[in-house]
Amino acid sequence: MSTKETEQTIALAAIFQAAELVAGLAKSGQIENRHLEPLVSSILMVNASKTVDIYGGEWDYQSNLSLGKNTVHKALSKDRASVNPETLRYALSLIHLESKLAKSPDMLKSIGSKISVIEQKKDMYDSVLHENMIAAISGMYQDTLSTLSFRIQVRGESRFLQQPHTANQVRAALMAGVRAAMLWRQLGGKRWHLIFKRKALINALK
Repeated sequence: MSTKETEQTIALAAIFQAAELVAGLAKSGQIENRHLEPLVSSILMVNASKTVDIYGGEWDYQSNLSLGKNTVHKALSKDRASVNPETLRYALSLIHLESKLAKSPDMLKSIGSKISVIEQKKDMYDSVLHENMIAAISGMYQDTLSTLSFRIQVRGESRFLQQPHTANQVRAALMAGVRAAMLWRQLGGKRWHLIFKRKALINALK
């Protein structure tokens, strides 16, 4: 097992954790903040020296991405049927959306500028999950990624998705998922790896 494969599984776990949170918000309007916080923090982590640092550091990333790791393991193994089909759809859609973003340097530059502005505001609040922080990240998603030709269609209970805070959480999770998908690609991850490198990725997850 290579170090690169281990790093790839970290990014993959983050993608699937974002996808699982979007599915949960769409279905019930509720998620555990402990699963969302490391993803939101990762959006603002632009100069990490190591992949693990993006999600809390060597000793924290495994717990911070536990939901995503478990979901990926099921998706790549014989337990795939137990994974919410919407979660799988969102995960693949995040990877596809990031591939569109990679071809838009102007949008990448715009996102970088917006992240800098949001990061400067972080110290004003007691948590990256403060509603103003989530709203700012949601606005960034709306102004950028939601304008691309490919859009992720979130399906669920309209009574939850129409609530402003829930909608903002969904977009923040999607933004974090795209950030993870970018990391996955930068580490050499390919969509076909999810089919033909399943055994290697499962071993790396362990």
